[in-house]
Amino acid sequence: MKIGRDKLRQVLTIIGQMFPEAKGELDWDTPFHLLIAVILSAQTTDKAVNKITPALWAKYPTIEDLANADLTDVENSLRTIGLYKNKAKNIIKTAQLILADFDGHIPKTHKELEGLPGVGRKTANVVLGEVYGIPSIAVDTHVARVAKRLNISNQDAGVAEIEADLMKKVPKKDWVITHHRLIFFGRYHCLAKKPKCEICPLQSYCLYYKEQSKKA
Repeated sequence: MKIGRDKLRQVLTIIGQMFPEAKGELDWDTPFHLLIAVILSAQTTDKAVNKITPALWAKYPTIEDLANADLTDVENSLRTIGLYKNKAKNIIKTAQLILADFDGHIPKTHKELEGLPGVGRKTANVVLGEVYGIPSIAVDTHVARVAKRLNISNQDAGVAEIEADLMKKVPKKDWVITHHRLIFFGRYHCLAKKPKCEICPLQSYCLYYKEQSKKA
């Protein structure tokens, strides 16, 4: 039986006290830069992306510059992150489509964003929430792990189901901050390999902790 709204509210209050300053950690200064940074962050850490984007923006300061960029040159700029060849193709094509189809503006809907190369539901949610303040919950690996360990979602739940569970139980006005706090909790406390269970204030809510305690 998954936890209900009341227990989830208690959980999120505690996580909010742990990480009151939770926010997106990708560096960006324009909506287009955020979109590109989120595309680049797939299966790569935000820190790794933040290391390469200053040089990328210096080389390609405008959408037009990236749209007209040489693929090999862009690949070389991305070489230190995972899947860099595919990401280089995607960000060039995305720049081209934004100029051709959206007059240089970042789209404001899931459907339009997800029509861009390298943009899935998670990336669209991040952009809508960060750029336009549109309530959204982006489910990345951290959010998915925490949702399952804390019994917010079923153990076999996919990304769409986890997003739906959270949207159903969390007030819409809190979706964006909840997304950030769950990411911080997963990134800095409820880690994949060595979660800080022994000092966690959520032990009584946590399926994972209860299972590990039984094994011990």
